[in-house]
Parts: sequence; structure tokens; C-alpha cells
Amino acid sequence: MPSPSESRRAKSSRRAGEFPPAPEPLAVPVFDSHTHLDLTVSEAGVPGDGTGDPIESLIAAAAKSGVDRLVQVGVDAASSAWGADLADRHESVLAAVALHPNEAPRLSDLDAALREIEALAARPRVRGIGETGMDTFRTGDEGRAAQERSFRAHIAIAKQYGKALIIHDRDAHEDVLRVLDSEGAPDTVVLHCFSGDAEFAAECVRRGYYLSFAGTVTFASASALREAAAITPPEQMMVETDAPYLTPTPYRGRPNASYLIPLTVRALAEARRIDVDELCATISANGERVFGTWR
Repeated sequence: MPSPSESRRAKSSRRAGEFPPAPEPLAVPVFDSHTHLDLTVSEAGVPGDGTGDPIESLIAAAAKSGVDRLVQVGVDAASSAWGADLADRHESVLAAVALHPNEAPRLSDLDAALREIEALAARPRVRGIGETGMDTFRTGDEGRAAQERSFRAHIAIAKQYGKALIIHDRDAHEDVLRVLDSEGAPDTVVLHCFSGDAEFAAECVRRGYYLSFAGTVTFASASALREAAAITPPEQMMVETDAPYLTPTPYRGRPNASYLIPLTVRALAEARRIDVDELCATISANGERVFGTWR
């Protein structure tokens, strides 16, 4: 996802009322491994007539499409705390908490923010530490040291509390692996919005990591990503929206939400040459292994 401050300024293309129509629901329920319900509401509103509680509306729309569980992902201390509170109130939501890698270099007191994340990590319905990682696309050389220090701290938190590490990796494949090797990876690692080619996918699979694919796998230009999906064992595959971003084809450019997961799942099943229902069942089981039970 874009950095939090950038995303809050980039609202011109995401206005309420532009959500795509709901796809055919999935027969076998699956979960969204990475969504930002707070940003979806603030940047795009809600699908439908916009009445009622907006968060509940998004969760209900997802359930109607066969997406019955969500992982709400934090990008800073405030959004992480909000997500943890939501997970406490809602049985279909679990939370992940972290400082986004592009946010870490902007903080005046990184250590204080990391302490807030560590405190949230102890909460029982916080099941992931993320999104954290490395991003050499939006963070320049002057911010790399702080970004890497934040990433290493998040790895330590994930290991301390036994939570899944959810990695944001943009143009930083080698750096991500270098830091994981240096620190020692937690037992469970998820590559959020996997963006590598088949070679990088094979390396991640060999290490036992989970690869979570977003709507980008449906883009016409993403043949390398589909090749990566084709060699990823279903037992190490997950699916996500990164909503409100990365809306799958044919609705690219419009707001994304968890109810659109069926479009991405079907593209993954085609790339992997596997039955959609079978893939959904496997992905759902993967979620239980990675995050535990929702209810």
C-alpha cells in the first residue's frame, strides 16, 4: 500500500459511490488476509447506499461474497490500536499491528512508537505483526536506516509474542531476505501483496514463507506474477485485497474492498490450474495455521 500520509492525500480517484458491483459469491468461504477497513471508509466510503455503520457494511458485503473473515492491518500506532479494538468487538476480524516501513523514517520518536506496537502485540486477537518490511521505491537513502531498524524491531516483536510477521516488500526483495537471515525469521512469515517473479517465489517457498496475492495478479501486465502464483504450493498461498488499493481487473482504478476477493481467487485458481473450491478450502486452512481461529 502507499505510505499512510500519501494515501490520505490521494483521494481524488476514490470517491463514495464508485465501488464495483459484487462478483458471483464463492461457494467455499475464504478470508481476506490483508485489508484496511479504516482507510477504505476514509478514502472511498462504503459500497451500496452508504447507510448504516460503514465498517459493518464492509464486513457484511464481504460475507455475502463468501469472504467471511478479515485481517485488519495497521500502518501506524493509531491505526494499529483501532484495529486491535475492532478485533475485540467483532468475531470475524483479527488484527495485525505495525509501523508501515514508509512511515517509520518520518517519526520523530521511533522508539516510542515501537513500544506502542509491542504493547498491542500482547493482545490476544492481535495475530500478526505487520505490515512491516522494506520499501526502496518510496523511501530514499536518507530513510533506509530507520526503516531497517524498524523492520528488525518488528521481527523481534513477532518472535517474542509468537505472532505471524507480515512483510511489505516493494523493490526490496534482497534487502528483505538479508534482514530476515540476519535476525532469524519468525516461525511464520507472510509476504503481503507478493510482487516478485517465479524465481523469488521459489526462494520464499523454499524458506517456508506464505505468499499472499492481491488483485495485481489479475492485471494484464502481471504475467510474471501469475508465473509466481503457478509455482506456489496452495498450502503456502493466501489471498488479499490491500483495500482500498489494488482493485482487481476489470475494475482497476476503482475502490477495492474485501467483497471483491472472489475475482482474485478465481484468477489464482486459473494460474495454479486448480479447482476454485479446492483452492478456497486450502487457503482457508492456511489462515487457521497462520492466524489461528477467528471465532
